[in-house]
Amino acid sequence: MTESTLPAALAEIRDDFLALEQRERLEMLLEFSNELPELPERYQEHPDLFERVVECQSPVFIFVELDGDTVHLYATAPKEAPTTRGFASILVQGIDGLTVDEVLGIPDDFPNTLGLTQAVSPLRIRGMTALLGRTKRQIRERLTT
Repeated sequence: MTESTLPAALAEIRDDFLALEQRERLEMLLEFSNELPELPERYQEHPDLFERVVECQSPVFIFVELDGDTVHLYATAPKEAPTTRGFASILVQGIDGLTVDEVLGIPDDFPNTLGLTQAVSPLRIRGMTALLGRTKRQIRERLTT
């Protein structure tokens, strides 16, 4: 995937992170953790629809909804896990509303491009990578059903 095909919302988020010093990047990640959108009411009583991302140290659950060719990503993560919650929020905000092809085209190593590899543990970066991977897998599964 070329630089120009990274969806605009994710490219903007990445560029915002890279424009900051390391300490400020962590602060921005914490801001994202506070901005994780609430679940739509129709899903709040249906935790059975959500998949646990076991690679994350904290309990993170995701659900992908396709509306035609448009992707909607929903996630839950505890407020006590701001790093994980921040990563989930980045993906939810950066992916929601994109087309299937745009999401499937996001480089798998996108989490490594945010400039956070020195600020957070490799285990946490792997968790965000798993969030993206499971999102793509859910999309593929929904396309075949």
